[in-house]
Amino acid sequence: MTLQKGDFILIDYVAKVKETNEVFDTTKEDVAKKEHLHKEGQLHEPELVVVGEGWVLKSLDDALANMEVCKPQTVEISPEKGFGQRDPEKIKRVSIKQLYAKEINPVIGARIEFQGKSATIRSIGAGRVLLDFNAPLAGRTLIYDVIVTKKLETAEQKIGALVHRRVPVVEENKFKLTIKGCDLTIDMPEETFYVEGIQIAKRGIAMDIQKFVPELAMTQFIETFKAEPKPALATPAPAPSATKPEVEAKPIKTPKAANADKA
Repeated sequence: MTLQKGDFILIDYVAKVKETNEVFDTTKEDVAKKEHLHKEGQLHEPELVVVGEGWVLKSLDDALANMEVCKPQTVEISPEKGFGQRDPEKIKRVSIKQLYAKEINPVIGARIEFQGKSATIRSIGAGRVLLDFNAPLAGRTLIYDVIVTKKLETAEQKIGALVHRRVPVVEENKFKLTIKGCDLTIDMPEETFYVEGIQIAKRGIAMDIQKFVPELAMTQFIETFKAEPKPALATPAPAPSATKPEVEAKPIKTPKAANADKA
């Protein structure tokens, strides 16, 4: 069966530029490392998509609705349906001194922020820098080799995936989900307590659940702080005895007894 709008799915993909065969994005860790796309701390794993929600490029999203689980497919996306055609008006030369004034050290190919816009440095020479304000993939035809690895069916599966989408640095199975009637309780593992932006993430999770699992009326997050185990007290050594060792008693001789001995 093909998928439908609103289906929860996990997808794996490798995205390439058709003209150069250059890989620019992937969910696969081995491919990311091979193509030098992997960064320290970055996760490469099957990506959650709710079909029709615009979480991926629209052309890819539209194609997902016609796919089947575990059946690989190649999707070609023209520039018009991807990142648009390149606009020559968005390519400008600026003085290199302007970049130095903003503490920008220009390097060819680097992405920078200039005058509130993102730009790519295309060339440097004669005290001038060529800045390209087009999207990096503008004018390129894109190829997605994609496979739907799994369709999520149960409320628990969907909620777990929504939680992981917002807090990807913590393993999904460490969150404990409890559904009682229309109420959901999420027990947060200790690893999340100090995750940057966790309060915003929790708010996002609650809003996602309201939207995609509307039968649940309340979402509660539980954070339990456990006391550190106290070290066991050492058994004190027995105190030395205060009694003196027994001494053999000897008879005390009185003066009479002493004289009797002499006699």
